Amino acid sequence: MPLPTDYAPLSPDLAASLAALLGDDAISHDPARNAAHAGDWSEAPHVQPPIVLFPRTPGQVAGTLRLCHEHGQPIAVQGGLTGLTGGATPQAGEIVLSLSRLNAIEDFDTVGGTVLVQAGVALEVLQQHVETEGWAFPLDLGARGSCQVGGNAATNAGGNRVIRYGTMRNLVLGLEVALPDGRLLDLLGRVTKNTTGVDLKHLFIGAEGTLGIITRLTLKLSPRATATTVALCALPSFQAATRLVRELRRALPGLSAFELMWQDFMTASCEVSQLRPPFGDPAPVYALVETQGVDDAADRQQLEQTLGQALEHDIVSDVIVAQSLDDNHSLWAYRESVGELLGRLKPFAAFDVAIPVARMGDFVQQVGARLAERYPEPRHLFFGHLGDDNLHLLTGPYPDAADLHAMEAAVYATVGDYGGSISGEHGVGVVKKPFLHHSRSADELTIMRQLKAVFDPRGILNPGRILDGAPEPAR
Repeated sequence: MPLPTDYAPLSPDLAASLAALLGDDAISHDPARNAAHAGDWSEAPHVQPPIVLFPRTPGQVAGTLRLCHEHGQPIAVQGGLTGLTGGATPQAGEIVLSLSRLNAIEDFDTVGGTVLVQAGVALEVLQQHVETEGWAFPLDLGARGSCQVGGNAATNAGGNRVIRYGTMRNLVLGLEVALPDGRLLDLLGRVTKNTTGVDLKHLFIGAEGTLGIITRLTLKLSPRATATTVALCALPSFQAATRLVRELRRALPGLSAFELMWQDFMTASCEVSQLRPPFGDPAPVYALVETQGVDDAADRQQLEQTLGQALEHDIVSDVIVAQSLDDNHSLWAYRESVGELLGRLKPFAAFDVAIPVARMGDFVQQVGARLAERYPEPRHLFFGHLGDDNLHLLTGPYPDAADLHAMEAAVYATVGDYGGSISGEHGVGVVKKPFLHHSRSADELTIMRQLKAVFDPRGILNPGRILDGAPEPAR
């Protein structure tokens, strides 16, 4: 069945100008090729774009925006298409600009530990490149093979190691941004400390491409760990998990990940990935723990000693400590089954919320019980990054779209009641836009609209993402 399209043809002047700027080989009119650009991983309805642009340089990105600004032509910006909020899914009347050809690693400072990359570089490509010189780019997430660093910055991605390294915002030293009017704004600083007025780069990190298109990034690296130790713990309760993460932070300076999985998620993970249950008896909650350092034997001994004490104090019910690199991968496999689960749960909702840790256990209990009572057929799977308040919920399938929307509204309202955020690391896009008021005040939303008006007065760049309506002029 063909994907829907709802587009008026480009004006002849704009079409000719884009061809002159980019070249015919950088503009796709092929329906078969363009079908791959009809949407991201979210459940937002896919629409096939008639035209996809593939600029090769930051200058071409800026030139494309200038032309589209002059003609009032809306643009949907696409990176690796791994988002879960519909931010990269084209809407009616939009053409697509793909950053896939901006994939060069331009400069690597092996002394200072920084790297200058174009926005279309895949996260895993960057990770592998810098490791050859003893450095690491510590942002890591399951979509590392497909997601792009420009998109990681545009959504302020978090991933698995925020507990140690912070979010993408903490790893960006500088940016180059193509503005909607065609200016190319150079914010490519290379120093960590810089107090020369407003740090403009932070306006674009997390803005989801609504204020400008990130074209190049200067990123901060960390020395590559030569030893990684992983353990999987069975826990008697969520309260035990909060005690464990506190003890591990105190005892293990190299703690790099603390991933929490509730029992239903573990069961589903084993099913979809054909994994054996890790322990003889199921547990209410599981924690995947990772440390990174330079001495494999010493790090493992320290982790085993700390977890042994947790066992003695009944914080941990059972534990498996990896003894090899293969064991590390095997234990991470329980947590990294999310992609397969998404395929099984369609039509689904994928919640990425932030809840104060002190209230997270109550939130899971309340929301889980309500969903199970009202929607007994779908599965409701909780997991998250306890070290940074980030909680995920996968729930589906929901054949009835009305049920799906009602369920989302109820969950996000509860997030607001708990003083949380409706988005921890995936952004807002179009999927979460109706619920943004649960996390942002009216004054905050007004200022965000005014910023949109400053940078994109004609509203051509990722329109309808995060906020509805035309940009709001400053008063």
